Amino acid sequence: QVQLVESGGGSVQAGGSLRLSCVAPGHIFSSYNLAWFRQTGGKEREFLARISWTGGSVVSEDSAKGRFTISRDNAKNTVYLQMDRLKPEDTAVYYCAAASSPSISESSMDYWGKGTLVTVSS
Repeated sequence: QVQLVESGGGSVQAGGSLRLSCVAPGHIFSSYNLAWFRQTGGKEREFLARISWTGGSVVSEDSAKGRFTISRDNAKNTVYLQMDRLKPEDTAVYYCAAASSPSISESSMDYWGKGTLVTVSS
């Protein structure tokens, strides 16, 4: 069973920053595309950013552009989501996911972490 383990969530005031981490098994980290999504209430998961196993990245124009940065540390099998200038509407459960395809759709993800809660207060 593949486990993706997120950490780094917590409470922060608006305007602040958080860095989320996701550790993946080595065979996943080295060959899968890794992505971050978030979910609020009963809504569908929202794509935020993806980084390929070669290092190329895609960031959502809607929610993350200019404020969120995705990166990876190959030595630690870890992908990060640096979130700056956070807003109350960024409050959500943030999920790490892995996909063997380049698609960024929720349904294309092969594996998911359990999520980490981010709360942004005004």
